[in-house]
Amino acid sequence: MENVHLAAEDEDDLYSGYNDYNPTFDSEELDNDIGFQQAVRTSHGRRPPMTAKFPGTAIAARPVGTSYGARSQMVSSMGRPMTGAVQDGAARPMTAVRAAGYSSTMTRGSTFDPLGQSKGPAPALETKIEDSPEEKIKILEKKVNDLIEESCMAYSRGDQQVALERAKEAGRKERALVRQREQTGTSDHINLDLTYSVLFNLANQYANNDMYQEALNTYSVIVKNKMFSNAGRLKVNMANIYFKQKNFPKAIKFYRMALDQISNAHKEMRIKIMQNIGVVFIKMGQYSDAITSFEHIMSESPNIKSGFNLILCYYAIGDRDRMKKSFQKLISAPLGIDEEDKYIPANDDPKANMVIEAIKNDQLHQMERDRKALAEKYIMTSAKLIAPAIENSFAAGFDWCVDMVKSSQYVELANDLEINKAITYLRQRDFNQAEAVETLKTFEKKDSRVKSAAATNLSFLYFLERDFDQADRYADMAMSADRYNPAALINKGNTVFERQDYEKAAEFYKEALRNDSSCTEGLYNLGLTYKKLGRLDEALDCFLKLHAILRNCPQVMFQLASLYEMLEDPHQAIDWLMQLISVTPTDPQVLAKLGELYDNEGDKSQAFQHYYESFRYFPSNIGVIEWLGAYYIDTQFCEKAIQYFERATLIQPTQVKWQLMVASCYRRSGNYQKALDTYKDIHRKFPENVECLRFLVRLCTDMGLKEVQEYATKLKKVEKMKEIREQRVKSGRESSARGRREGSAGSDLEVRPVSHSEAKHSPVLEQARDSSHSGRGTSTRSERLSAKLRSLPGNNEPYEASAQQNIDASYMDPLGPQMERPKTAAKKRIEEDEFADEELGDDLLPE
Repeated sequence: MENVHLAAEDEDDLYSGYNDYNPTFDSEELDNDIGFQQAVRTSHGRRPPMTAKFPGTAIAARPVGTSYGARSQMVSSMGRPMTGAVQDGAARPMTAVRAAGYSSTMTRGSTFDPLGQSKGPAPALETKIEDSPEEKIKILEKKVNDLIEESCMAYSRGDQQVALERAKEAGRKERALVRQREQTGTSDHINLDLTYSVLFNLANQYANNDMYQEALNTYSVIVKNKMFSNAGRLKVNMANIYFKQKNFPKAIKFYRMALDQISNAHKEMRIKIMQNIGVVFIKMGQYSDAITSFEHIMSESPNIKSGFNLILCYYAIGDRDRMKKSFQKLISAPLGIDEEDKYIPANDDPKANMVIEAIKNDQLHQMERDRKALAEKYIMTSAKLIAPAIENSFAAGFDWCVDMVKSSQYVELANDLEINKAITYLRQRDFNQAEAVETLKTFEKKDSRVKSAAATNLSFLYFLERDFDQADRYADMAMSADRYNPAALINKGNTVFERQDYEKAAEFYKEALRNDSSCTEGLYNLGLTYKKLGRLDEALDCFLKLHAILRNCPQVMFQLASLYEMLEDPHQAIDWLMQLISVTPTDPQVLAKLGELYDNEGDKSQAFQHYYESFRYFPSNIGVIEWLGAYYIDTQFCEKAIQYFERATLIQPTQVKWQLMVASCYRRSGNYQKALDTYKDIHRKFPENVECLRFLVRLCTDMGLKEVQEYATKLKKVEKMKEIREQRVKSGRESSARGRREGSAGSDLEVRPVSHSEAKHSPVLEQARDSSHSGRGTSTRSERLSAKLRSLPGNNEPYEASAQQNIDASYMDPLGPQMERPKTAAKKRIEEDEFADEELGDDLLPE
């Protein structure tokens, strides 16, 4: 209180309190200064001061709050408020009489607090009322935008179904938003851009999900609404949908409508639309109209695709001169890419080299490479297409294309074109193959890339000609030019494989795979090599990897089935063959293999089904015909087996066994007359066939015919001739063996003639009997002929009743062991039986 000056009643000093401490300059107490804090948070400091109010002539003194505590208010001697005094907490305006800011009443009024810090923290902001219509509309608009964004993101991830669902939900929310604006009377503020976005996204998602009619309806809503600006461009999208639906006239109509609504300022878009129109005309076969569109494009803004399509159109109408002109336009069309030189370091500046390394494989450079590769593909395809048509010969046409390319910006394609020329020589059968070889040999002194490609093709060519030495030489040349060329390594491995050096071949295939992991030929050949080496598990791994790369490759599936069969897992083999059948359902060999596996498993019905399908697609497979005939004989349907053996007779007319089978089927089915006629026909074609004569004797005896003695005499002569022939063979063999034994030094072996019983079981005689299709024991046929004839059934006895009588030990059924066929139940029974010399074996089935 020592700094407080109290004025006397008679003292009226205008500058009293001048030396009092002003709390404004007390920065340590600003946080507690209510006026300062209020001025900081609000516009309190800029508001005009309020006029002081006086309740009466006198005012009760009250303390003034300062930073130093409460101070007593000073009143004047007149008992009235002094000028500048504070009443009710409001500051009175200062007059011009006093100096501004230096009044003795500083200690009597409210504390000087321009920032309002003494009032504490500012009150919280008023929360918005979310139930207000405008706030609901804003929230709904945000939801619609979020749904559109989610739809687009889902489509970018490939989830088209979710994208369509989000687009539909966005459409529902947007319609609810429009209704809400109409209810609140703010329909004038409808967001047309939001409505356009919703409809456009919905139409796109319909089209992406192949819901073309819904997409067209949605696009029509946008196009017909005049409030949407530039909506006419969407007719291009509608035309694209009609093109996918192959409604080409409507596609042309909408493309032209879109072209009319796009100004000339958008030149690039107009060119693209005209290109689409030309493509549609090609689809419709209207090449003249397509040529008009592409010619306009090539004159206004030439590009590679339009030039290629123009060449196709001229090729279709056969215009030779314009094909040449179009090819020249094609190779002169700008690519719109920078030179490759900018990616080559030009100096030793490390910063510049780092920049070049950074941009060498960026997305822009990859796009440039893709564009250049596409252009080269179009040029190569065009040259191969028009070369035979623009000149009198293929070679002259290709040479013209090569000359044109050499004078263009695609100089490096000239060598590739010449290599393709040589390869085309090989594909066209009417050209001399030597020309292709000579063309490829001209590249032996070129740069390494071209030399490697030419040598690789030469190696492959000689490999196909089975000139493995030349193939190996050119494979080495290709490898020396480019060691990392996988095709050269595979050719080298193939030549080594043919020399049966499988371990070394596997090394070459592995090296090719290390250089190019996507080299499917190397992986396939490696699997075959492991299969040859007997390393079946490793071969299985190779083909399983290859199947993961080539999902529908028939060769891979067949190799997998073969490996599982070798691994004795028939169920897996059958599964892979079933997958193979789903890819190639008409392959008769696969069907036959599947039938064989089912037959080995004992499933005759499935085996018959697949064998029958194999016969239906390829009715000339002897093995399949044989199995089907045996199946019908085994199931006692001999009449159905006849058609298969007749088919075999047509395929192999010189094989007597098929005709004997036909006759045997007639005999088994009870048609003896037809069987007799068939046997007679066989005897005319093969007069020395013993089986045919035996059945003729048998049938004539059963049917009481007079020809029985004639056929019996012939049978006796034939058997005698065969016996003499066999004796000569036996004597020759014995003489040579005896000469060898006599000539051998120190031999104590006894030399004696082979007895009749020994000769009967001699391997030489067995071989002779097999070669004559007679089955067994023909050495004793002549001695027992009369006994056999006496044992034949009488004329009044049924044929089958006499089937088990003793006729001849050397006889066997013509459906006998001459053929190799799938084992049936009857065949197993046959293999287990021993042929008795006295039994006829009339119920035997063919092997």
